[in-house]
Amino acid sequence: MGARATRALFLASLVLACLNLSPALAPAKCLPGNLSIAVDAGHGPKISGATSATGQPEYAFNLRLAKQVVAALKAAGFSRAFLLDPKGTDLPPAARAARANAAGAGLLLSVHHDSAQPQFFETWTVDGKPRRYCDLYHGYSVFYSGRNPKAAASLDLAKRIGGRMTAAGFPFTRHHAADIPGERRPLVDDKVGVYRYDGLAVLARARMPAVLLEAGVIVNREEEKELAGGKRQEKTAQAIAQAVTNWCAVP
Repeated sequence: MGARATRALFLASLVLACLNLSPALAPAKCLPGNLSIAVDAGHGPKISGATSATGQPEYAFNLRLAKQVVAALKAAGFSRAFLLDPKGTDLPPAARAARANAAGAGLLLSVHHDSAQPQFFETWTVDGKPRRYCDLYHGYSVFYSGRNPKAAASLDLAKRIGGRMTAAGFPFTRHHAADIPGERRPLVDDKVGVYRYDGLAVLARARMPAVLLEAGVIVNREEEKELAGGKRQEKTAQAIAQAVTNWCAVP
């Protein structure tokens, strides 16, 4: 074989090798410094979501954790992470997705805290006032929407967040899969607590991968204490940042 033919064969082999890069050599999904991440603190100061076992509004929990998530993401190199609604304007869910779309976000993370169906509540007294609680359920849950145009990427991230939450020692709650009105959400990963919920407009209307985390059950009296503490918030924020880092690194 002549030198020219040998060189042509070498170049052809090189092209084939480039077309069949191993995952370790393939380019990452995104560069942390280039990825704009919208972090949504669910609900708002007026329409505040669930009420905790001691009477605290869900939005207060959401906002504290969302700020920690932004800080953890920035510390992990995602310098373009931002709070979606820093002024707390009580945007409806679809408008939150629209704001993330308009901002050109490459990822949307919606932060919430969980409740239960009303038939499971009991009453106790806090500071002389009757309050409603439910100690039957505790733990986080992660949701994605099959109607999101990036549903596969959303599911991948949801599983990674669930995996990191589990690794951090947090259990997940199965009550959203219960065969009762208001629940019946498909539990698509029963190891790390990932549900599919196509009707969540904040996820379905987003044009980028989008995930919603219920960080814990604030109507559970013991879990509310943990969720109000800085240690739980920090561990949750770190788990999210680690999951996003891993998700971003995979082709």
